[in-house]
Amino acid sequence: MLRSLEIGATGMQAQTTNVDTIANNMANMTTTGYKRRRAEFQDLIYQDLRRVGTMSTDTGYRVPAGVQIGLGVRTAAIYRINEQGPLTQTNNTLDLAIEGRGYFRILLPSGEYAYTRDGTFSMSEDGNIVTADGYPLVPNIAIPNNAENITVDQSGQVQYTILGQPDPQVAGQIQLTTFQNENGLAAMGQNLFTQTTASGDPINGNPQSVGFGSIRQGYVEESAVNAVTEITNLITAQRAYEMNSKTITASDEMLQTLTNLR
Repeated sequence: MLRSLEIGATGMQAQTTNVDTIANNMANMTTTGYKRRRAEFQDLIYQDLRRVGTMSTDTGYRVPAGVQIGLGVRTAAIYRINEQGPLTQTNNTLDLAIEGRGYFRILLPSGEYAYTRDGTFSMSEDGNIVTADGYPLVPNIAIPNNAENITVDQSGQVQYTILGQPDPQVAGQIQLTTFQNENGLAAMGQNLFTQTTASGDPINGNPQSVGFGSIRQGYVEESAVNAVTEITNLITAQRAYEMNSKTITASDEMLQTLTNLR
């Protein structure tokens, strides 16, 4: 059987993964803090029909190039492009955007930590700052029910005032978390990521300190997906898929010609 049939099939499978990745990007064009993904590919192993450098004669002459036939392509990784998304002003008190590096640390019901760029927080019935799913921000910050004028400065300090008391009170300090390899974080949905051995250990620190971004109160970080770029990538992936299918069609026609020989 012609190798090109299987090679073309690997190309179609690779472009299917590429289209799936692009589709996920486009589906999350309005997801807060979403970072676009990009599929990366590698060529498969090669079959040596004539190995380079082998002796071509018994007098010492060597083959300068050789003959290698590639066996197709495979998906190597799907990278997350950690570029800053645009910030949109909402004027909501507990909408917090990270400008620069870092993730908010969240406590899951399992007792484990998760990390997110989604800063659309709310207040629980106990006055704790929580995510849309009710998961508390870590370190825990509680605000009394008679608090007014809640402010979060760029360094992450949360303050509030109480009626009749002009001096602001400190509710707590928001911390950010960074990782040596942010692409090593595992996405778990709900705009959350978890630590893996590939990401390295979490590094916690206050906003605006060295290596950490700053907090913008009343803003949210929009998705970093560019619609024009994704549509262009989709067209390219579709054409690549069609060309690989043409390879399979051409190989099939060649096999049909062979079977019709008398």
